[in-house]
Amino acid sequence: MTKRADYISWDEYFMGVALLSGKRSKDPSTQVGACIVNQQNKIVGVGYNGLPIGISDDEFPWDKEGDFLNTKYPYVCHAELNAILNNIGINLEGCKIYTALFPCNECSKAIIQSGIKEVVYLSDKHAHKESAIASKKMLQTAGIALRKITPRISEVVLSLDEKDV
Repeated sequence: MTKRADYISWDEYFMGVALLSGKRSKDPSTQVGACIVNQQNKIVGVGYNGLPIGISDDEFPWDKEGDFLNTKYPYVCHAELNAILNNIGINLEGCKIYTALFPCNECSKAIIQSGIKEVVYLSDKHAHKESAIASKKMLQTAGIALRKITPRISEVVLSLDEKDV
């Protein structure tokens, strides 16, 4: 018998973990996840976009438009920042971060400060926005590799039914 040939790549695996993490987000319009991996391909942090620990997500707004204080924007922590803050307590120098969306300028500051050396992303749909332009400028100036993932597969189906294990 030969080994299975249709297994997922490391990039697909870690992006899958990021996407699965995003499923924890309570945000009705945008669910983003992030996964930090060290040089030995071990996961050292995950996060998703949501309110800080201890703040009820039922008491704060999820709107995208309107008066700034009545939108989600001043309150939500992005997935990349949460993954950095949720890391297992190690130095992130030299790690990679996998994220569904290219990181904003605020998250890029945290990525740079943490020592992460590569950003692997699935979508750059906000590339035209000033925050994304500033983000790229900072990351490139800091020498951080930017790589858009091109998966070989378009989906991974997970079953939580015990008969499928």
